[in-house]
Amino acid sequence: MRYASLGSGSQGNSTVIASKQGLILVDCGFTVKETVRRMARLGLSPADLNAVIVTHEHGDHIKGVGPLARRYKMPVYMTAGTYHQSSVGNVPHLHLIEGYSAFTVEDMHIQPVAVPHDAREPSQFVISANSKRLGILTDLGSVSEHVYEQYHGCDALILEANHDPTMLANGPYPYSLKRRVGGQWGHLSNAQALQFLAEIYSDKLCQLVVAHISQKNNCFELVQREFQDWQQCIETVLFACQNEGFHWLDLNDQPVLSEQAS
Repeated sequence: MRYASLGSGSQGNSTVIASKQGLILVDCGFTVKETVRRMARLGLSPADLNAVIVTHEHGDHIKGVGPLARRYKMPVYMTAGTYHQSSVGNVPHLHLIEGYSAFTVEDMHIQPVAVPHDAREPSQFVISANSKRLGILTDLGSVSEHVYEQYHGCDALILEANHDPTMLANGPYPYSLKRRVGGQWGHLSNAQALQFLAEIYSDKLCQLVVAHISQKNNCFELVQREFQDWQQCIETVLFACQNEGFHWLDLNDQPVLSEQAS
């Protein structure tokens, strides 16, 4: 299994995951034109996809899902709450996730995970293929015991470190938005992400991508400094950015990294 990001942040999110038999997109927060451009950087086209998996209905995650699905006639998986709360429109091959039950796409086993976020029925995912487990965990304001349980034993983890509380408090957002982002249904701070990582870490975890880093309430230098100690015990630690995401990481081989991902 290998994976890459088309971009990560408040202006758009999308993660590509490839296995021996399948290729999926987790979220599509970009227009079709922009998605095509960003996938081309990875040597891919939307026509290669087997499905799009959606975490929740916020625009930076779902903006391009409907148009992409209609143009390429591809299956889309999301919870009923996400579908009914969104403006995704008609989807030719819609699969509603019921009760956060696991499902498969080709040879990928996908386990939805309920998370505390200010959306109708949000889900994050743990994806398994070829005896490897990739956890995707962004867009949650606090970590429940259920989340801790689901993400133990991952080989790779894409983890949100959205904001620094001091920068958020002193930043440009209106007070109501600051409360939302920093609340238990908002986004993980750097400190919350570090605490979660300490709780679920095992020697099995060999790749960590720190993601969904706010461009207004956080900065790469601060996040890199706060996660510095983890670079001593996790083989690969990357920091995903909005414009370039990160290039392919392979769970079986040493990754070949782009300059933007370092």
